[in-house]
Amino acid sequence: MPLESRDAAYLWDIIETGRAVSDFTAGVKPIEYLDDRKLQMAVERAVEIIGEAARRVSDSFKADHPEILWRQIVAQRHVIAHEYSEIKQERLWLVATRDVPILVRQLEPLLPPPPRD
Repeated sequence: MPLESRDAAYLWDIIETGRAVSDFTAGVKPIEYLDDRKLQMAVERAVEIIGEAARRVSDSFKADHPEILWRQIVAQRHVIAHEYSEIKQERLWLVATRDVPILVRQLEPLLPPPPRD
């Protein structure tokens, strides 16, 4: 099944935002992250964007790619957006440094190259 252009746009949003998360956390130690509220908020926002884009990916694409943890990605976005007092920064650190890079690696081969300007 060909990739719908809307799905491609959402997947590119996930990839680009995921790469930003990796840039934000590169060279940062967990203790430094826990002491840096600005970095925490940047990571929270990026993970929220990833979750929102994942939520908007078509059900057919999600069904074709069950290896991607769509529900968990969207659920994390829900916590950040609606239950922000429940955010566990230690868990978000793992999401940012372990789960997001895996997600980016899973999605990259599924997309065509970006359009040239």
